[in-house]
Amino acid sequence: MEGSEAKRLKSLEDENTRLKRLLADAMLDNAALKDLLGKKW
Repeated sequence: MEGSEAKRLKSLEDENTRLKRLLADAMLDNAALKDLLGKKW
């Protein structure tokens, strides 16, 4: 693997990690809202 390919791979892995974190946060927010809205007032 060439240096430029290794840099590209690292960049994609970093972006993938960032996007996974964003997805996890969104799923937690969604679950919290569903829990909140599901409760009877």
